[in-house]
Amino acid sequence: MKKTLTITTILALAACTVTAQEKKGSPLKITGYAEIYYGFDLNRPANNNRPGFVYSHNRHNEVNLNLGFLKANYDDGKIRGNLAVMAGTYANANLAAEQGVLKNVFEANAGIKLSKTANLWLDAGIFASHIGFESAISKDCWVLTRNIASDNTPYYESGAKLTYITNDGKLTLSGLYLNGWQRINRQDGNSAPAGGVQVYYKATDKITLNYSNYLGTEGADSVRVRRFYHNFYSIFQLSSKLGFTAGLDYGTQQKAKGSNDVNHVISPVAIARYQVADQWALAGRFEYYEDRNGMIIASGTSNGFRTKGYSLNVDYAPVSNAVIRLEGKFYDSKDKIFVKQQGMTNTSPLVTASFAVSF
Repeated sequence: MKKTLTITTILALAACTVTAQEKKGSPLKITGYAEIYYGFDLNRPANNNRPGFVYSHNRHNEVNLNLGFLKANYDDGKIRGNLAVMAGTYANANLAAEQGVLKNVFEANAGIKLSKTANLWLDAGIFASHIGFESAISKDCWVLTRNIASDNTPYYESGAKLTYITNDGKLTLSGLYLNGWQRINRQDGNSAPAGGVQVYYKATDKITLNYSNYLGTEGADSVRVRRFYHNFYSIFQLSSKLGFTAGLDYGTQQKAKGSNDVNHVISPVAIARYQVADQWALAGRFEYYEDRNGMIIASGTSNGFRTKGYSLNVDYAPVSNAVIRLEGKFYDSKDKIFVKQQGMTNTSPLVTASFAVSF
């Protein structure tokens, strides 16, 4: 029944494509995306699963679909909406806790413009997260795979958000009322809502600044603890070919309900990207993630989760809507947290290739 409903929805959206294309200037648009990947983990995990903190491109030694979706978007200037259904290993890993066909929902939201003179919108439903500069759509990111902080903060959210954009389009302000930390339904006995804000500023064509935060609780009502998470990032286009992104995540969480003591997580990330030629680009990333007390990633080791990551990426874009990518990545942890066929190790080398296309 679950598969039938999902396939029926996809076919219905596909049928709409023909209708929408026949109506020139229609506010309805149909788009799609698909990314096929192959990853080889040199630790050769026996079950072909990458480490538990990896949710995107998380299968070893398989040609697989990371993310594929078909999306309907409607926007007539006064009301708007998005519906996208998906499949892939990203959906299997990242929405494992959701119920039924909700596991296949990439987006489902509707919005209304609240002012005739101001760009002020109220949207509600399931939408992309307001935290971080890397999304689930790999083609839109500078590097093939996600950094640890992106994989362990929400990819999606459900609730309502109020968004204001200035007339010059430089400043975007959002306030959010959410069901929780990457949660569509509350299923863990936690009845408390969550929230957050986002301040996005496009200072110039070459400088982008962002601050986002999240305030909510984790755990059932009887034991729930407060989580306060901050995300900062800046994007600098230093020249027509060279770009640089710097990000910093910092979060705290109560050690116990009513306690003044908190656990901490911190993660700086830096990415440089160089456009070698019209169709070729190189990108390198450094990241560090520290979660000593298992606030988000539990390692069960004496030093907690303390890991550095390095990656190098080569992109070839034969056409504007497709990209072929190759990435080498290396994780180096303080403790032996990575599984090998024989025993545990401090390091995790990985090579990933992908082909992504949007239409």
